[in-house]
Amino acid sequence: MGVFVFLPLVLPLTAWPVARLAEQRLHPRTATRLLAAVAGVSAVCSTLCLGLLVIVGTAQLPGNPLPDSWSDPDVRAAVPYDEIAGRAAIPALLAVLVSCAVAAWRQARVRRRAVGALAGLPPTSVAVLPDRTPYAYALPGGRGSGLAHGRGRVVVSTGMLAGLGSAERRALFAHERAHLDGRHHRHLLTVHLAARANPFLRPLRTAVAYTAERWADEEAAAEVGSRRTVARAIGKAALLAPRAPAATLPALAAVGPVPRRVAALMRPAPMGRAWPPVCTAAGLAAWGAAFGTTVSALSSANSAVTLYLVLHAATTSV
Repeated sequence: MGVFVFLPLVLPLTAWPVARLAEQRLHPRTATRLLAAVAGVSAVCSTLCLGLLVIVGTAQLPGNPLPDSWSDPDVRAAVPYDEIAGRAAIPALLAVLVSCAVAAWRQARVRRRAVGALAGLPPTSVAVLPDRTPYAYALPGGRGSGLAHGRGRVVVSTGMLAGLGSAERRALFAHERAHLDGRHHRHLLTVHLAARANPFLRPLRTAVAYTAERWADEEAAAEVGSRRTVARAIGKAALLAPRAPAATLPALAAVGPVPRRVAALMRPAPMGRAWPPVCTAAGLAAWGAAFGTTVSALSSANSAVTLYLVLHAATTSV
């Protein structure tokens, strides 16, 4: 495996430039999909390589349940500094697994509560709750969502509707429907778990939380036909309900910063180019992130195959 096993742990750093530039230089749809894909692949690769290091590290511990042949010099030679890296990877992998499990459990709990709050309401695409507390969010479909087709529901309180004008309400519903149509919760959950798996991916989580909202802003502006109306709705909703119900439940008043979203809506709609020109800063950053992700995937695959062959050879030679 050599040093290749360590590369996926640090290659997420190559995505930092595009995480910064994507918010301003890429179309929100392109930025969201690109960053979520980079974060997901990078997180899987880094976790896989941690697991490979754990195998080597665990094999050196006395009383381990692994075959004795897995701790011979040939296996140890496959990983540089195996005594340090291998053993350090054990608590690191445990921390990653526990952190991701806790995050997934919290997200599932928030969703169960959101679904439970809709119990007894008609299975319509919009659920209006008689609550003075202002809030509105997109609840993804699926089992227990209350909708047979599983597309999801827009949940809004009477307190939020009371604070918006008729045109702003249209913008609100268009924004939340855009979240559901684009399956933004999947992108948000991907980067949320990826950031738990590798701290170097946290800038991507912040960037996707923003670009997903910008994506919905642009879709709402196209449907309503007025960018100013959507901007006004965002500003009012943010003042009424400054907090989103959860990191993966998209909402009109969610991640911002709101002034940047409003300022973006005051400018012309961004170009829908799928990929930025390579001669631009955003293009170089995007290609750099893609290159880093590809190298990470190849390194983790190389390490996994090499370790398998080494362990297989050590086992059969006994």
